Amino acid sequence: MPTSDHLPKCPACQEDMTYPDGENFVCAQCGHEWPMTALVDDDEVGLSVKDANGNVLADGDTVTLIKDLKVKGSSTTLKVGTKIKGIRLVAGDHEVDCKTEAGNMLLKACFLKKA
Repeated sequence: MPTSDHLPKCPACQEDMTYPDGENFVCAQCGHEWPMTALVDDDEVGLSVKDANGNVLADGDTVTLIKDLKVKGSSTTLKVGTKIKGIRLVAGDHEVDCKTEAGNMLLKACFLKKA
């Protein structure tokens, strides 16, 4: 399910005042309802992820860490300046799916900058 930051615009009136209601999205402006399953592709939802500097990220970009990040459940730390190639954008709290030397990770875009 999309987060509140990634809710789709209403297909009827194009307002961004939508909210999830059970298995449907509902527009607070015009009352239009449509099923969540109708939006399968992230491009249709309008997934736009920005790095720490405000640059828009895209699938396949190379990014660099802007601060040390401790890996939860491990004693490993991802160091500042680590380059990560071939990212993939996903919906949710942690927007970037990538492979690092510590394994596959989901990272928040606010800790990354476009390389």
